[in-house]
Amino acid sequence: MTFKKTREITVPLDLEGERLDVVAATLFPEFSRNRLQYWIKQGALRFEGEVMRSRDKVCSGGLIVLEEQLDEKIDWIAQEIDIDIIMEDDSIIVVNKPAGMVVHPAAGHKDGTLVNALLNHFPQLSKIPRAGIVHRLDQDTTGLLVVAKTLVAHNSLVSQIQERAMERQYCAVCVGVMTGGGTVNQPIGRHPRYRKKMAVAPERGKTAITHYRIARRFKHFSQINVQLETGRTHQIRVHMDHIRHPLVGDVMYGGKNKFIAGTSKKLIKEVNLFNRQALHAQTLSFRHPDTAQIVSFEAPIPSDLSNLLALLGEEDLDTLNTNVY
Repeated sequence: MTFKKTREITVPLDLEGERLDVVAATLFPEFSRNRLQYWIKQGALRFEGEVMRSRDKVCSGGLIVLEEQLDEKIDWIAQEIDIDIIMEDDSIIVVNKPAGMVVHPAAGHKDGTLVNALLNHFPQLSKIPRAGIVHRLDQDTTGLLVVAKTLVAHNSLVSQIQERAMERQYCAVCVGVMTGGGTVNQPIGRHPRYRKKMAVAPERGKTAITHYRIARRFKHFSQINVQLETGRTHQIRVHMDHIRHPLVGDVMYGGKNKFIAGTSKKLIKEVNLFNRQALHAQTLSFRHPDTAQIVSFEAPIPSDLSNLLALLGEEDLDTLNTNVY
């Protein structure tokens, strides 16, 4: 079954002079680059009414029109998998994703994903683009995701993401003691050598803005609250590594855990056993698609991360007691 609808978006100033396929991928993040390029070739995605090539440059203020052709995902099967549903109504579902769960099927993860679980609980999602998924979390990042149950809700949520109106706050633990909060405003693009990684890319990257503030300083680590202004792939992980405070457990970006002299053997052992990036999507706020009222949700810090924070606190206490005596 095929579903069609037309969407129109004006090219913002920060995408002035970019390729059409790059602009399309930025404005329609819920679709893959390959699908968007296919629609460009078919004339289903046009700029100012004209059929263009993917590599053609576009100017800000121009109108992009997309006639979506959405096939039902018959290859995305429903599977009986438990999921933590924080809230559900006629239009949206808010889910607390566990560590280790991929959001939607892809190469290497054809099933066992959040989408497979959602389709089991809500079969009608097969008729919504990408089964209602409008934003993602990395496989080993825990926390909140909102899923659209209707096309109206899907359009509303995607628009809010594009307008940077959806607020997402994360709890993270970084290596090293930060001196204060701040903002990282560095564009992010695909790593030039390692295709599975992203990197700060001043010349070719997309705008990426991350705000962070210190929640608690430990002797050798920092707990921070992070708020995303944009939502690039691996954004928090890339930006924290860029400022030399990689996330605990992030092997892809931080490499092997580094410890400051004086760290106890117990803490070194426990940190090394923490086998994922220490990142949790803790709060989520957006306009409800039906009422336009702001709704907010919070997911408790998962046990593995709360245990890590408790251990870091114990290390500080042990150090204080040693200094006293």
